[in-house]
Amino acid sequence: MFKRILIPVDGSETSNKALVAGLRMARETSASVRLLHAINELGAMAADGTYSGDVAGMLREGGAKVLSDAMAIAQSAGVAADQSLCEEPGKRLGEVVAEAAKLWGADLVVVGSHGRRGLGRVLLGSGAEQILRLAPVPVLVVRDATAEHGGRAANTGRNAELAASL
Repeated sequence: MFKRILIPVDGSETSNKALVAGLRMARETSASVRLLHAINELGAMAADGTYSGDVAGMLREGGAKVLSDAMAIAQSAGVAADQSLCEEPGKRLGEVVAEAAKLWGADLVVVGSHGRRGLGRVLLGSGAEQILRLAPVPVLVVRDATAEHGGRAANTGRNAELAASL
Protein backbone atom coordinates (compact mmCIF):
# COMPACT_ATOMS: atom_id res chain seq x y z
CA MET A 1 0.00 0.00 0.00
CA PHE A 2 1.04 3.63 0.22
CA LYS A 3 3.98 4.50 2.46
CA ARG A 4 4.41 8.23 1.75
CA ILE A 5 1.41 10.49 1.17
CA LEU A 6 1.89 14.08 0.03
CA ILE A 7 -1.04 16.40 0.77
CA PRO A 8 -0.95 19.92 -0.73
CA VAL A 9 -2.95 22.33 1.46
CA ASP A 10 -4.18 25.88 0.95
CA GLY A 11 -6.63 26.28 3.84
CA SER A 12 -9.76 26.13 1.69
CA GLU A 13 -12.70 23.90 2.56
CA THR A 14 -11.91 21.71 -0.45
CA SER A 15 -8.28 21.41 0.62
CA ASN A 16 -9.40 20.49 4.14
CA LYS A 17 -11.60 17.71 2.75
CA ALA A 18 -8.59 16.31 0.90
CA LEU A 19 -6.52 16.66 4.07
CA VAL A 20 -9.04 14.64 6.06
CA ALA A 21 -9.16 11.94 3.34
CA GLY A 22 -5.37 11.76 3.16
CA LEU A 23 -5.00 11.58 6.93
CA ARG A 24 -7.60 8.82 7.09
CA MET A 25 -5.65 6.81 4.50
CA ALA A 26 -2.39 7.44 6.33
CA ARG A 27 -3.82 6.31 9.64
CA GLU A 28 -5.24 3.13 8.09
CA THR A 29 -1.99 2.24 6.30
CA SER A 30 0.57 3.68 8.77
CA ALA A 31 1.89 5.89 5.97
CA SER A 32 4.12 8.92 6.45
CA VAL A 33 2.50 12.25 5.61
CA ARG A 34 4.00 15.44 4.28
CA LEU A 35 1.85 18.55 4.18
CA LEU A 36 2.84 20.97 1.43
CA HIS A 37 1.91 24.58 0.89
CA ALA A 38 3.16 26.22 -2.29
CA ILE A 39 3.69 29.95 -2.49
CA ASN A 40 3.43 30.45 -6.22
CA GLU A 41 0.82 33.22 -6.30
CA LEU A 42 3.50 35.80 -6.97
CA GLY A 43 4.01 34.36 -10.43
CA ALA A 44 6.29 35.97 -12.93
CA MET A 45 6.05 39.39 -11.27
CA ALA A 46 7.83 38.08 -8.18
CA ALA A 47 10.47 36.42 -10.28
CA ASP A 48 11.56 39.83 -11.54
CA GLY A 49 11.23 41.53 -8.14
CA THR A 50 8.08 43.56 -8.89
CA TYR A 51 6.36 42.64 -5.61
CA SER A 52 7.61 44.26 -2.44
CA GLY A 53 9.08 42.28 0.41
CA ASP A 54 5.97 43.05 2.47
CA VAL A 55 3.70 41.12 0.10
CA ALA A 56 6.11 38.19 -0.11
CA GLY A 57 6.40 38.18 3.69
CA MET A 58 2.63 38.20 4.08
CA LEU A 59 2.34 35.23 1.71
CA ARG A 60 4.99 33.36 3.68
CA GLU A 61 3.19 34.10 6.95
CA GLY A 62 -0.11 33.00 5.43
CA GLY A 63 1.46 29.79 4.16
CA ALA A 64 2.98 29.08 7.57
CA LYS A 65 -0.46 29.57 9.15
CA VAL A 66 -2.09 27.18 6.65
CA LEU A 67 0.55 24.56 7.45
CA SER A 68 0.22 25.12 11.19
CA ASP A 69 -3.55 24.63 11.01
CA ALA A 70 -3.13 21.48 8.89
CA MET A 71 -0.53 20.12 11.33
CA ALA A 72 -2.98 20.70 14.20
CA ILE A 73 -5.64 18.72 12.32
CA ALA A 74 -3.16 15.88 11.71
CA GLN A 75 -2.15 15.90 15.38
CA SER A 76 -5.79 15.84 16.50
CA ALA A 77 -6.33 12.86 14.21
CA GLY A 78 -3.35 11.05 15.71
CA VAL A 79 -1.33 11.13 12.48
CA ALA A 80 2.33 12.14 12.52
CA ALA A 81 3.16 14.53 9.70
CA ASP A 82 5.89 16.87 8.59
CA GLN A 83 5.50 20.03 6.58
CA SER A 84 7.05 21.86 3.68
CA LEU A 85 6.59 25.48 2.64
CA CYS A 86 7.69 25.76 -0.99
CA GLU A 87 8.35 29.17 -2.46
CA GLU A 88 8.43 28.81 -6.23
CA PRO A 89 7.57 32.11 -7.94
CA GLY A 90 6.60 31.67 -11.55
CA LYS A 91 6.04 27.91 -11.33
CA ARG A 92 2.60 26.41 -11.74
CA LEU A 93 1.12 24.55 -8.79
CA GLY A 94 1.27 21.25 -10.65
CA GLU A 95 4.99 21.68 -11.27
CA VAL A 96 5.69 22.48 -7.62
CA VAL A 97 3.69 19.49 -6.35
CA ALA A 98 5.19 17.10 -8.92
CA GLU A 99 8.72 18.17 -7.99
CA ALA A 100 7.99 17.89 -4.25
CA ALA A 101 6.49 14.41 -4.73
CA LYS A 102 9.56 13.27 -6.64
CA LEU A 103 12.10 14.76 -4.22
CA TRP A 104 10.37 13.37 -1.12
CA GLY A 105 9.67 9.98 -2.67
CA ALA A 106 5.89 10.19 -2.30
CA ASP A 107 3.90 7.30 -3.67
CA LEU A 108 0.53 9.12 -3.53
CA VAL A 109 -0.65 12.73 -3.75
CA VAL A 110 -4.05 13.61 -2.25
CA VAL A 111 -5.52 16.85 -3.56
CA GLY A 112 -8.85 18.65 -3.41
CA SER A 113 -10.75 19.86 -6.47
CA HIS A 114 -13.39 22.54 -6.66
CA GLY A 115 -15.03 20.73 -9.57
CA ARG A 116 -15.09 23.76 -11.89
CA ARG A 117 -16.42 23.11 -15.35
CA GLY A 118 -16.60 24.89 -18.65
CA LEU A 119 -15.46 28.50 -18.85
CA GLY A 120 -14.53 28.66 -15.16
CA ARG A 121 -12.00 25.89 -15.64
CA VAL A 122 -10.66 27.37 -18.86
CA LEU A 123 -10.22 30.86 -17.38
CA LEU A 124 -9.04 29.88 -13.92
CA GLY A 125 -7.28 26.63 -14.70
CA SER A 126 -7.39 23.70 -12.40
CA GLY A 127 -4.63 23.05 -9.90
CA ALA A 128 -5.89 19.50 -9.45
CA GLU A 129 -5.83 18.94 -13.20
CA GLN A 130 -2.24 20.23 -13.41
CA ILE A 131 -1.22 17.90 -10.60
CA LEU A 132 -2.93 14.95 -12.30
CA ARG A 133 -1.04 15.64 -15.52
CA LEU A 134 2.37 16.27 -13.99
CA ALA A 135 2.64 14.12 -10.86
CA PRO A 136 5.05 11.19 -11.12
CA VAL A 137 2.83 9.11 -8.79
CA PRO A 138 -0.89 8.29 -8.47
CA VAL A 139 -3.14 11.19 -7.45
CA LEU A 140 -6.32 10.88 -5.40
CA VAL A 141 -8.64 13.79 -6.17
CA VAL A 142 -11.18 14.61 -3.47
CA ARG A 143 -13.97 16.55 -5.08
CA ASP A 144 -16.03 19.21 -3.37
CA ALA A 145 -19.56 17.83 -3.67
CA THR A 146 -21.08 21.27 -3.05
CA ALA A 147 -19.44 22.64 -6.22
CA GLU A 148 -21.30 20.07 -8.29
CA HIS A 149 -24.62 21.44 -7.07
CA GLY A 150 -23.64 25.09 -7.21
CA GLY A 151 -23.72 25.39 -3.43
CA ARG A 152 -21.07 26.64 -1.09
CA ALA A 153 -19.55 24.76 1.77
CA ALA A 154 -19.45 26.55 5.07
CA ASN A 155 -15.89 27.35 6.06
CA THR A 156 -15.99 26.87 9.80
CA GLY A 157 -12.25 26.97 10.29
CA ARG A 158 -12.51 24.62 13.25
CA ASN A 159 -9.71 22.09 13.46
CA ALA A 160 -11.59 19.95 15.96
CA GLU A 161 -14.55 19.50 13.61
CA LEU A 162 -12.29 18.36 10.80
CA ALA A 163 -10.34 16.00 13.01
CA ALA A 164 -13.59 14.61 14.44
CA SER A 165 -14.68 13.60 10.94
CA LEU A 166 -11.73 11.19 10.84
